[in-house]
Amino acid sequence: MENNNYYDEKKTILIVDDEQKIVDLLVHNLGREGYNTLQANDGQTAIDIAIEQRPDLILLDIMIPRVDGLTVCKKIKNYYNVPILMVSAKDDELDKIVGLEIGADDYITKPFSVREVVARVKANLRKSESHFDNQRLNNEIETKKEPRKQNLIKLGNLILDLEKYEVNVDGNIVNLTLREFEVLKYLAQQQGQVVTREALLEQVWGYEYYGDIRTVDVTVRRIRERIEKDTSNPQYLITKRGIGYYIPTFD
Repeated sequence: MENNNYYDEKKTILIVDDEQKIVDLLVHNLGREGYNTLQANDGQTAIDIAIEQRPDLILLDIMIPRVDGLTVCKKIKNYYNVPILMVSAKDDELDKIVGLEIGADDYITKPFSVREVVARVKANLRKSESHFDNQRLNNEIETKKEPRKQNLIKLGNLILDLEKYEVNVDGNIVNLTLREFEVLKYLAQQQGQVVTREALLEQVWGYEYYGDIRTVDVTVRRIRERIEKDTSNPQYLITKRGIGYYIPTFD
């Protein structure tokens, strides 16, 4: 039975880190913001808790014992779709690329400020709730057997299906993460207009100040690898040097 009080319930956050001082700090501050918290100090425990208790969001350190954070992220994402924020002392772009590739929703580098973590938690929960709402609406339409309206954006040989969250390029379905799809959709809805990295962080990730614009660059690069024939000469997702990105107008 579907829970109609989804938005009224206190959200639960699983904090995964082998440094207990960091766990205690986050538990205290997230508790002050009204969240319930769960704790794990190693990867296998994190997987067990996530599967059994299904938290609403996970703060997941990469360098943890027993099972590393990247493997934990992949296993949990295979079980259910939950926002996962990777946390690492490494400011390494390769780690960020791998994390986003396996389904992480965001990436926070240590040392971090508690305000930054809280802001990102709130932003990712808002995005998750919005996606939940869209799914519920689509389910209600299917239940009532009302005819579904096609909600497509066509960009040359690329088609976005906004209801199915699917991208089709040259007749082939392309698999994008939810975040990658949202970035492409936002740019597609503003064809011909350059969108700054900061604007993308605010509109897609929900950040006004605390976001890392490199997260946008990494996500855009991942999208290009999936939709472009030649990533060095893209057709769809164009860089405006020093400013941001845009999708050209297609006839």
